Amino acid sequence: MSQLMSELQEVFRSVFDDDELVITDSMSAVDIDGWDSMAHINLLIALEKRFGIRLAPADIAAIGRRGQTIGGMLGIIDSKTRPVDSDGTGL
Repeated sequence: MSQLMSELQEVFRSVFDDDELVITDSMSAVDIDGWDSMAHINLLIALEKRFGIRLAPADIAAIGRRGQTIGGMLGIIDSKTRPVDSDGTGL
């Protein structure tokens, strides 16, 4: 499991109050008990805090899209946390 996925799993465990929760790339909201609209908002806030990122409205819409997977969410977080070199591209 990648470091980013491990950190994401800890966020999910905290938000959903389940120390045994194991997430995978292919999971979505329907796979996690208690993932309702309030939990979704709490998850977005927890992601911003944990990863030190600011989710843009387009990111929030993408994460909230029906059928969006945790793998897709991971990709958004990765793009926001990836180091950038002097020419503005990822390392």
